[in-house]
Amino acid sequence: MKPTVNSAPVDLATAIQGGGAGRHFQRNLIGLFLLLALGGGGWFWWHRVQQAEHQVPPFVTQILQRGDISLTITATGNLAPTTEVTVGSELSGTTLEVYVDFNDRLKKGTPLAKLDTSKLSQQTEISRATLKAAQAGVAQAEATVKESSAALNRQRELTQAKLVSTADYETTLATAGRADADLLSAQAVVGEAEAQVRINEYDLSKAIITSPIDGIVLTRSIEPGQTVAASFTAPQLFIIAEKLERMKLNVAIAEADIGRVAAGQKSRFTVDAWPDRAYTASVSKVSYGSAVTDNVVTYLAELEVSNDDLSLRPGMTATADIRVAESTNVFLVPSAALRFNPASATTAPAAAKKSFVQSLIPMPTRNSKRPPVSDVPIKSTGARIWVLRDGQPEAMTVQPGLSDGRNTEISGPGLTEGLVIILRANAPTP
Repeated sequence: MKPTVNSAPVDLATAIQGGGAGRHFQRNLIGLFLLLALGGGGWFWWHRVQQAEHQVPPFVTQILQRGDISLTITATGNLAPTTEVTVGSELSGTTLEVYVDFNDRLKKGTPLAKLDTSKLSQQTEISRATLKAAQAGVAQAEATVKESSAALNRQRELTQAKLVSTADYETTLATAGRADADLLSAQAVVGEAEAQVRINEYDLSKAIITSPIDGIVLTRSIEPGQTVAASFTAPQLFIIAEKLERMKLNVAIAEADIGRVAAGQKSRFTVDAWPDRAYTASVSKVSYGSAVTDNVVTYLAELEVSNDDLSLRPGMTATADIRVAESTNVFLVPSAALRFNPASATTAPAAAKKSFVQSLIPMPTRNSKRPPVSDVPIKSTGARIWVLRDGQPEAMTVQPGLSDGRNTEISGPGLTEGLVIILRANAPTP
């Protein structure tokens, strides 16, 4: 009989432990685990070393350089023509014709409007007739003077010949004197009549309103048929501006800034109509008189403006930046550098909460290169900046100058281009 083969399954673990192949597999598995552990630990250590080598510098710095800085003040105001004339009427009457409209360009003497002259013409004719009557009175008085003068001469001869009495001679003399006085009175009446004629002719000429300057009509407030009343003040009929190619900008300067503003300073301004365009101007006048608006004291300054392209118009609101001080080719530092203090910047932050792994594995300290407060030299208590030398902050005394809020001019011994200026401390990253 053939032997019976037992087909029952064999335990795998028993086979591994019992045979040589099992022992070889076990050693390989243990080696793999050790290799993975060593690789993970090496990668973790390398990663931390790389982080330590590329850590954030302790300070934010900037190289000291020269530059230009200017101080400006801001003011608002309105544009106006350099010369603006309000044309009215010295006479009262009805408007017959209006010859111009707004935006019309004019020459000096151009007729603007005409008033009804019927009444003025009649008054002028009356005054001329009165003048003629006065002139006739002068002629009559001259004839009387001649007559009285001849009578006086005859009376004088008769008196010398003892043919008439002295009383008759004196009467004739008085008559001649009255004739001379009547002539003077008649001449005065003529002068008065001539003056009245000139007044009426002047009024008649003023019935035609003309332009007093070369310019452009800004406004017109009169229509044909409208009655003009000039009893107390001359009515405003036209406003004419002279040459809008040159204008002025009247701005209100705050009380705190007026001490820096002077004639000749340059300015730039913008208007709402052209927000992307900047115009140039210069200060021409600074008023000593003040104005109080809502308990705010301001002073008026006048700026000269060039308007060759006529893009600016009277009345536009403008915001001007006036350059009141300027320094060129000076040392400039950010204003934050003057406020930096390493004593407060190097204060150790509160210890961060560590994980279980971090408590077992020592980690490199990110701010270990930052110098302690006690190692920072302090040489002065005045205005100063801090320079980074050999990785250590060192104080330098400086004299601050102009500041525009962002940068500040500094001067002092030892300042040279290329110095590393500390602006602030870098905040540690977790």
